[in-house]
Amino acid sequence: MTEGDSNSPVQTHRIRRMSGRDPHERHRVSSPLELLFDLTFAIAFGVAASQFAHLLAEGHVGDGLWGFGFAVFAIWWAWMNFSWFASAYDTDDWIYRLTTMVQMVGVIILALGLPQTFASIEHGGHVNNTVMVAGYVVMRIAMVTQWLRAARQDPDRRAACLTYATVIVVAQIGWIAQILVSTSVWVFAAGALVLMALEISGPFLAERRMGGTPWHAHHIAERYSLLAIIALGEGVVGTVASLSAAVGEHGWSADAVVLAVAGTGLTFGMWWVYFLVPAAELLHAHREVSFLYGYLHLFVFGAIVATGAGLHVAAYYVEEQSELSTVATVLSVAIPVAVYVTAMFVIYSMLVGTFDVFHTGLLVIAGAVLAAAVAMAAADIPLAPCLLVVTAAPMVIVAGFELVGHRHAREIVARRLADQRGG
Repeated sequence: MTEGDSNSPVQTHRIRRMSGRDPHERHRVSSPLELLFDLTFAIAFGVAASQFAHLLAEGHVGDGLWGFGFAVFAIWWAWMNFSWFASAYDTDDWIYRLTTMVQMVGVIILALGLPQTFASIEHGGHVNNTVMVAGYVVMRIAMVTQWLRAARQDPDRRAACLTYATVIVVAQIGWIAQILVSTSVWVFAAGALVLMALEISGPFLAERRMGGTPWHAHHIAERYSLLAIIALGEGVVGTVASLSAAVGEHGWSADAVVLAVAGTGLTFGMWWVYFLVPAAELLHAHREVSFLYGYLHLFVFGAIVATGAGLHVAAYYVEEQSELSTVATVLSVAIPVAVYVTAMFVIYSMLVGTFDVFHTGLLVIAGAVLAAAVAMAAADIPLAPCLLVVTAAPMVIVAGFELVGHRHAREIVARRLADQRGG
């Protein structure tokens, strides 16, 4: 999407009309700018996981869950809005690039504000979310600029673009008001839920009521998969960082080795499970499921980041710096893994338009494996073997799919794609 001689590898980035990309464009892939953009979100996910793990290790489970949920929504929602916009209107000119850079600055500000927000939730009283919300508002106002530019330069889709911009502006007024008004944690939570609902309504109104935008199914599927990989990698980085302190002080132990193996094994298994779903082809054939596909990924990304936080908690346990029991420590890893595999199953079922009995069985077996790990911890079995059992849960799904399930999936996907062609 740059100007210059198409036969030359040297391209310029002069201003281009934001008229909308072709939703059927061949060989559409993520741009280098999008990949750079994602790295800032990896930082924010990493900070959220670290803060969550810290509160869990101190025994503040409820406070940690609330702070983590709020942080993950803000990070995911800002990323998702940019990604769908870029899928439809990426011009890659200098204005687009600089506006994206402003959004990246907003992500960094948000990440820097997360420790204050988590600490204020832990101590009660007024939620100190000034820096975090300031970063979020910077991201969202930059997004408004993008939508207004698209509205001006793509008159056929002006109504949809203006709807996006209007809802974002109204929501940001609400977020700023929450900074200015001193409220308790529960009042803040209630207000935040209302504003989240308002934010979520914007895409629905714009895409379903105002004509929509020309997003690219294969590009969107790739964008989600790349963020999943980055989030998985951030969990490994965080676990290694937390383990390195313990190893540096006490040396290697069997528990430290098992935790490193479990972190790598879980990351690998969750990655494999994610790419069992042929999302791009199905999303291209059935664009009507885009909202469920996009919104359900909140649970996917949240579970990935929470799994990393759970591994951090396990590292605290190994260092003897955690208030949690062995059972609670195992649950801090097993629960997000269970949420992850369930969310991936729901997304797969939604994309294919039916519930696959065989894969339902695999999900049940994986759940039984996770339950067995918790039962082992309750029976006073040490943490290390319990974590290894948790690691086996996604591998059960992978093994079942590779041995037998791929046949069922191939038939179901073929029927689903044929339904689109027949229609």
